[in-house]
Amino acid sequence: MLFLVTPDCAVDLWLMSDSDLWFVVSQFISGTFGIFILFLRLLVCHRFLQQGLRVLEGLAASGLRSVRFALEVPGLHSITANDFSSKAAALIARNAQYNGVGHLLQASCRDASMLMYEMRKKKDRYDVIDLDPYGSPVTFLDAAVQSVSEGGLLCITCTDMAVMAGNSGETCYSKYGSISIKAKYCHEMALRIILHSLDQRAAVYQRYIQPLLSVSVDFYIRVFVRVFTGQATVKNSASKQALLYNCIGCGSFHLQRMGRKTINGKNVKYSAATGPPVGPECQHCGHRHQLGGPIWAEPIHDLRFVQKVLSAVSGNPSRFGTSKRIEGVLSMVTEELEDVPLYYTIDNLSSTLHCNTPPLLQFRSALLHAGHRVSMSHACKNAIKTDAPPAAIWDIMRCWEKTNPVKREKLSPTSPAFKILSCEPSFEACFRVREDANPQSRKRHLTRFQENPQAFWGPKARAKAGGGISMNLQDKRKKCQNKRKGQITDSSQLKNFPCKKFKKVQVYQSCLIYCDALFMCLGHKVHIR
Repeated sequence: MLFLVTPDCAVDLWLMSDSDLWFVVSQFISGTFGIFILFLRLLVCHRFLQQGLRVLEGLAASGLRSVRFALEVPGLHSITANDFSSKAAALIARNAQYNGVGHLLQASCRDASMLMYEMRKKKDRYDVIDLDPYGSPVTFLDAAVQSVSEGGLLCITCTDMAVMAGNSGETCYSKYGSISIKAKYCHEMALRIILHSLDQRAAVYQRYIQPLLSVSVDFYIRVFVRVFTGQATVKNSASKQALLYNCIGCGSFHLQRMGRKTINGKNVKYSAATGPPVGPECQHCGHRHQLGGPIWAEPIHDLRFVQKVLSAVSGNPSRFGTSKRIEGVLSMVTEELEDVPLYYTIDNLSSTLHCNTPPLLQFRSALLHAGHRVSMSHACKNAIKTDAPPAAIWDIMRCWEKTNPVKREKLSPTSPAFKILSCEPSFEACFRVREDANPQSRKRHLTRFQENPQAFWGPKARAKAGGGISMNLQDKRKKCQNKRKGQITDSSQLKNFPCKKFKKVQVYQSCLIYCDALFMCLGHKVHIR
């Protein structure tokens, strides 16, 4: 497929055939890529201006992203657009020539990991490496942290959210070295899992990461980190990671740092952390804890950097087709509590107690009146990110339940709600709405959580090995999923073959009928079975 890149999107010029490479143009994808362009412009320093930026797109497909690099990013030395498919590599070269960037963009048909391993020498390293695979990027991370230059930028995308969000904790551990937990904060936990994996792999080579921006958007997560070298700083890696204790009853969670750093003047001492922070059972509901992690426990954004990007976007809103949503997401990022990992959700707290859900502003005001900090999260609409301990949160919920009582006679004595409500709150919560309880992004009615633009919107089927895409996704869903939602009533559409068990019964009955006929031919009396 050939395309012509315009300032805010790519226009398809010629679709070769149904079996060739394809992509769907989305203005939101174009807008998020615009953020990436601003990243590069802000990261260009004096050294890069002299030598020029060397960019690698490891999994380029049609080459759209690399062409936009060449057209819109100043100070470039070269761009390598790589793909393992020979058809894709040929298409990249054609698109580069058609858009007039053949002098900057070089098409490559290599294994991305081997290509990066060959560029590990300091003089050969790339300044920017962008990895956007279908699924998990874990097979490319080791090579990426070695082949990026000092202070260079790594851009990593993960679309295997089912694994990272807690559906397969054992698979997540085998890939990222961290056990994921199925909880309401799963999307932020996924961001912290990939950051932990990057930092762990970089530390092997005496390198460390500095997160610039980490976002959970739609069906994927994307992180932008800088990579530096420093043996002394790498020693802090253990104290940046934390294990997670999550109560299976009420959802309260605690973090346990894996290392401890003690500073005494100019002397720094590293030691093992002490713990655990919880007992055998949850002190609030009496249930046990799940153990997850380790995860990245440090800030996942550089707020000064995000402010610069936000200023650049809001200063020129016509630059991107989805500037409103970009501004909304980045505004929420700047409002997040950077030193508070993970979050609660107000609907899950209410569900635990089987009570009415308190209004968001009233609950945030109650936390502020109690002397705690609180913010929202870009990763979840109903998120409550606060430094308040779980005991204070449940005290506020107890006070809310007094004005909105539940039928306690219907609660099971072993349920979390029964045990939490059996204790009296240690303070009286004030639900009077405060002015600072409503964040600026909400006051300004920015586009923060946008609905899907159309039905069946999201990741498409994986491409076939020989090119093209697999069967229609809707047909596959009708065949394998949603059996209760879209039941087949027409008998002609049902399977025309029996199940295996029924086949065995049929074979057995056929044998009996054959034996009966044989006995009748021999003149024996046959008893009907």
